[in-house]
Amino acid sequence: MKIFKDRISAAKLLAKRLRGFGGVGGMIVLGIPRGGVVVAAEVAKKLRLPLDIIVTRKIGHPQQPELALGAVDSDGEVIWDLEDEERFGELGDVGELIKKEVEEIKRREQVYRQDRSPLDTVNKTIILIDDGIATGATTLAAIGFLKRHGAKKIIVAAPVASRESVDKIIRELGEFGEAVVLEIPQYFQAVGQFYHQFLPVSDDMVVEYLNHGR
Repeated sequence: MKIFKDRISAAKLLAKRLRGFGGVGGMIVLGIPRGGVVVAAEVAKKLRLPLDIIVTRKIGHPQQPELALGAVDSDGEVIWDLEDEERFGELGDVGELIKKEVEEIKRREQVYRQDRSPLDTVNKTIILIDDGIATGATTLAAIGFLKRHGAKKIIVAAPVASRESVDKIIRELGEFGEAVVLEIPQYFQAVGQFYHQFLPVSDDMVVEYLNHGR
């Protein structure tokens, strides 16, 4: 099992796998903030493609915030990741949780894009990138958003992902796209375990990567 030096190193390897898409018209690279933008920026540079973001947020359990119940996109649409729907009864009112995360999505979009409009995804092939995919919730939410907003095809790409998340993503994409993942480890606890250096990414860093990418 490969351990990546850092996000940039992983991105260069991912770009090699995706080089068949380099310079192709009608394609956009979208990074999922924050860490996914670091990888996406390097891939976009190598492939000479436009770069933008798509912001989705995990919905954490009220008593265990680190436990993902699902994820929400900027439209307020939720992808739930509950195996047993009866568990909803344990959660009480999740409306406030969803509202809070949508507000954070809007804040990030404003901070990251500043005064720029989002790139048009209608009839475009999207390379959707994160630095790693654990549960797949935020990626699935992004896929749902892009489908509703007219994307023609979605290529989900990441240096590393859990087997469970890859299976979910492939099912959700169907004939609509494909998944490109460099490493799918048998044992997956957290994305950071597959990087020697996995430093926090700030809002300012995301803005800098987007400014260079544009």
